[in-house]
Amino acid sequence: MEQLNEQSLPPFAPMAIGASKASVDRSEGLFSSVSAEENKFWVVAVNMGYGHQRTAYPLKRFAARGNIINANDYCGITEKDKNIWDSTRGFYEFISRFKKIPLIGDIAFRIYDKFQEIPSFYPKRDLSKPTIGLDYIYSMIKNGWGKDLILKIGDSAIPLVSTFFIPAFMAEEFGYPGEIFCVICDTDVSRTWADLNPAKSRIKYFAPNSWVVNRLKLYGVKEENIFLTGYPLPLENIGTRQMEVLKNDLAKRILNLDIDGEYRRKYGVLIKRHLGTLPEKSGRPFTIMFSIGGAGAQKEIVVKYLANLAEKIKNGEAKAIVSVGTRKEIRDYFIKKAIQFGLGNFLGAGMEIIFAETIEEYFKIFNQKLREADILWTKPSELSFYSGLGLPIIIAPSIGSQEDFNKKWILRIGAGIVQENPKYASQWMQDYLKSGRFVEAAMAGFLKSEKLGTYNIERICRGY
Repeated sequence: MEQLNEQSLPPFAPMAIGASKASVDRSEGLFSSVSAEENKFWVVAVNMGYGHQRTAYPLKRFAARGNIINANDYCGITEKDKNIWDSTRGFYEFISRFKKIPLIGDIAFRIYDKFQEIPSFYPKRDLSKPTIGLDYIYSMIKNGWGKDLILKIGDSAIPLVSTFFIPAFMAEEFGYPGEIFCVICDTDVSRTWADLNPAKSRIKYFAPNSWVVNRLKLYGVKEENIFLTGYPLPLENIGTRQMEVLKNDLAKRILNLDIDGEYRRKYGVLIKRHLGTLPEKSGRPFTIMFSIGGAGAQKEIVVKYLANLAEKIKNGEAKAIVSVGTRKEIRDYFIKKAIQFGLGNFLGAGMEIIFAETIEEYFKIFNQKLREADILWTKPSELSFYSGLGLPIIIAPSIGSQEDFNKKWILRIGAGIVQENPKYASQWMQDYLKSGRFVEAAMAGFLKSEKLGTYNIERICRGY
């Protein structure tokens, strides 16, 4: 296991930030031959939710043909393969929404979650035995699932970097000639992320934290196949290896989070050492950004907090950014709610709705607006790692075993808090501001998380 620590406004849609630029990741030239001399890599994701695509987005800078391949939705995918992927995606989105139904929803989701459950870490023991779910995945791969994709890219022996384990399994099973890397996008992982026989597998893993490193070892992955890189954060939010963009944004954020200056008085030396001299003013109101997952399961929480914060938004004390992704119906839902709460005239100013028709444009807008946020309110998905940008996390209810572990990780490093009742958000958020808990969380995330994962992954791929 190698550890790396190298320091080195889109147009507005109606009343909402958005874009309609056509995606280019399904172009006919996607699979044309790429030589090793071009120093590029195949970057593979899946468009099931936002997590795996968000993880792949920062890696696009070195993607072959300048595009990310979605293993479940590429140009020329066979009908058989697409049907398998679509059934998996459709069931996940259904069960995520069904979970909200009292009693039976929770029971159904617990049964589903059992198949992706992460076992307890202690006592340390051999966890290399494959699960039923992993055996089923491999039975479909051995029956040809994914062979078409690997044959299309297999004439180029450049590295393949996948943000989901199944394309990595497919690459190994069908003899992809280049190196195979898998990026892990949670703070802990289930057994399904490791090969049927990890001790003999040539798949190499980019781990976001030391916990995942140790977990992979319990699953039987060889130590030399594990690289502790950190999660690949977007470079537009980082800057160069000196992190000048991140530090500038965090400096402004501290001014909005440390409302009485107590943290700066107590920890001025620490701030000076890591961020330099702070500006006199942040230049913006206190800003909360809420990210809604791909299944839209958190929208009721957002509605409650918007209703409670509406007066503060109207009088300029606070600003709300609601990130709805690529689903028009959720965008329209929040436009109606904003009008209902008397915020219609504040859309685009005191309240912004982030929406785009393509995932790539959505991530661009999301990352841009993230720089203006003081707090990120989200379920503990892959966005948990964005605490490394110095963003305190308000943790919405988790969905599934992996998010439970992400929540635990955020709390362990002190980078966030569990949400209180959204109906009284203006009250408890004010209390947390006064107590200094938010500014402490911002600095904890910044200091305790690896922030150069994108650079570290690139360096390994280029020099491997």
